Amino acid sequence: MSFEPKIVAFLCNWCAYSGADLAGVSRLSYPPNMVPIRVMCSGRVDPQFVLEAFRSGADGVFIGGCHTPSDCHYVAGNFKAFKRVVVLKKMLEQLGIEPERLRIEWVSASEGRKFAEVTADFVDTVRKLGPLGLEKGKS
Repeated sequence: MSFEPKIVAFLCNWCAYSGADLAGVSRLSYPPNMVPIRVMCSGRVDPQFVLEAFRSGADGVFIGGCHTPSDCHYVAGNFKAFKRVVVLKKMLEQLGIEPERLRIEWVSASEGRKFAEVTADFVDTVRKLGPLGLEKGKS
């Protein structure tokens, strides 16, 4: 029996979400494991959202922001998201969760191929780590 990870993806409305949409419209092949959640900015992804995703059964969490940290539509949102991810990875490690289960990437609206490649790579990484198994009510 093969393991297929569940990935929650918080995607910036202006770039990463549009990149995911372009990948789909372009019929690019990538794993269907990600559940996309559109947020206005990567900087709006509260650390509690990430922890709750893991607690609710996600095996991995992906945050997608604008093309580069300095290209954020809200000026500093990508920088805020990056700083939060650094802290969250340390926190996850202290909780016994592999920090590789959390990933942040910068994807522009015109980078459907990059979105597909990053998705495939992240799903493969989480697949190798195996199931997390923190679902509510299973402890």
